[in-house]
Amino acid sequence: MNAKRGSVKVMKEALVLTAAVAIIAAAVYFFLMPSHTSVSSISGLGIVLSNFVPLPLSAITMILNVVLLIIGFLTCGREFGAKTVYTSVMLPLFLWVFEKLFPNFVSMTGSQELDVLCYILMVSVGLSILFNRNASSGGLDIVAKIMNKYLHMELGRAMSLAGLCVALSAAFAYDKKTVVLSVLGTYFNGIVLDYFIFDNNRKRRVCIITEKKEALRQFIIHDLHSGATIYEAIGAYNLEKHEEIITIVDKSEYQKLMNFINREDPKAFITIYNVSNMQYQPKKRA
Repeated sequence: MNAKRGSVKVMKEALVLTAAVAIIAAAVYFFLMPSHTSVSSISGLGIVLSNFVPLPLSAITMILNVVLLIIGFLTCGREFGAKTVYTSVMLPLFLWVFEKLFPNFVSMTGSQELDVLCYILMVSVGLSILFNRNASSGGLDIVAKIMNKYLHMELGRAMSLAGLCVALSAAFAYDKKTVVLSVLGTYFNGIVLDYFIFDNNRKRRVCIITEKKEALRQFIIHDLHSGATIYEAIGAYNLEKHEEIITIVDKSEYQKLMNFINREDPKAFITIYNVSNMQYQPKKRA
């Protein structure tokens, strides 16, 4: 029974990863390739290389991904799991399917700028699905991990540097406008991707000092079904003691909480912080 559940879970995971890679491949083929830009991806580098190598984009992307996977395994060991291998192989396969189904595809928008914009929005959806599943599309992620290990560079910075190098590679094959669009596209791609990945997980840490603290505590626990922590706070001006209630809420809970406070105690003192990651470390038993 457990084996059956495990296989069903693996199948569902594979379907989600496949769908995400299909979205990324469609973004590359229908928007990035017609724009001739090289926006922060191995596929972008493949578009530049296709001007010098008599191979389709799918073949170039497959060769680059396989070479990078081999180098990654040799240099970084088994940090690259089965998901990365799977997505690295599936991406060029989907590109090959699109090449067969839609040969000589030109542009869906007729505008280089719109193609880049549509690519950024579409690829961010696919990548956010992969990242939230603890997977990646391979390519530059492997380069970034190698740079992190041997150059002791932070992964985020390594990823940005690798993406910038890919964007600048457009200068070898295209005009200045395309190079500028590649660089700008890489920059905005990072911003949009951060929004898609982190905004879904971002919560707010709300600190409240109010005269209706018991009503607020009851509301947080029973209406929001959330937790809270109460601290003793002392005002610096007259050394009066207050109780500060701190809770962490998502977007919808935050709106409900603000509506409640504005209704019950408009004079409440509130401070708000964005929280992008939370971890709970259970106490170890002696």
